[in-house]
Amino acid sequence: MWDKPTLLNWVANLLFAVSMVAMLYAAIFAVVHLPIFPLREVVVEGELSHVSREQVKLIVAKHLKGNFFTLDLIKTRNAFEKLPWARSVSLRRRWPDKLEVVIEEHQELARWGSIALVNTHGELFHAASNSDLPVFFGPGDGVIEVASQYLEVSKALKTADLKIASLALTPRRAWQVTTTSGMVIELGRVEMQARLDKFVSVYRHTIAGLNVKVTYADLRYPNGFAVRRPLGIKPVAVNSAEIKLVDESKLNSTHLPSKTKPSKPKLSPANLGKNITSKLSTVKT
Repeated sequence: MWDKPTLLNWVANLLFAVSMVAMLYAAIFAVVHLPIFPLREVVVEGELSHVSREQVKLIVAKHLKGNFFTLDLIKTRNAFEKLPWARSVSLRRRWPDKLEVVIEEHQELARWGSIALVNTHGELFHAASNSDLPVFFGPGDGVIEVASQYLEVSKALKTADLKIASLALTPRRAWQVTTTSGMVIELGRVEMQARLDKFVSVYRHTIAGLNVKVTYADLRYPNGFAVRRPLGIKPVAVNSAEIKLVDESKLNSTHLPSKTKPSKPKLSPANLGKNITSKLSTVKT
């Protein structure tokens, strides 16, 4: 090896290059860790209604470690995303000493039972809210489906001045709506929109004018629907079709006319004997 100058020169050059790279790396490492590049400003952007200034200051004090170059953006972003109302967070360095944080908050749409909130994207999140929100019920994998159906049903009911208090998707995939006035609406599993449009049209032009509280509406009939009404309201004819307004107070006490045959007079033993004698005498004749 020692009698091969070309090989020796190649090895020497390689060692020199490696040492230069190591020295350059050490110099850069030392420079970027110097306190001459501190983060002096953190700018938080976004339409924030629930993320407070105190929460941001706490995260900055606890998780922003390092200077402009050494700050771990992934860990810092994860810290901001742990905020209950933060849906997504993006971070960006701005030379020479600024960090920009853009926070997208959850937009609350409803409650998912009593365990979580639902945002406008059909996603669950856990946060505290004092807002008067509708309540959703359904299977665990049906959050997006219920949120989407809520928008359609709410839009239709709005034309009749009705608001949704709760919307439920049953295990059999049937839909049930409860309004803020206490009316329960059974939509069924198929043709929900067509059934709802028919009901809203009749309700707006007819039932609402009766000035009574309807407590129940079953829209699962092929050619109409049934509603439950308080005592004293007569059936209403609309477009030659009769809407049956069921008296709620008589639902459990209504009796159909009995289909019994006329009763025959009972025969006493004396009359029975006379009747037999009369028939026998007729036969003899």
